[in-house]
Amino acid sequence: MKSDKRKQSLYFPEDMLEEIKREANRQDRSLSWIVQRAWTIARNEIQRFPSVNDPSPDDEEDREELG
Repeated sequence: MKSDKRKQSLYFPEDMLEEIKREANRQDRSLSWIVQRAWTIARNEIQRFPSVNDPSPDDEEDREELG
């Protein structure tokens, strides 16, 4: 995988950012490294979340009743 070094601003709640900073210090790693590893670990689970554009189960039931 090619490494792309573009800068990107991300915004975290203050308490979450402090927790990430503590973990980065504990592991002697950068904040970027911690966030990248967290994404790699969580990616499959996050991809199972429904999209905001996906119909909810309630919408499906309403369509079945109307159809």
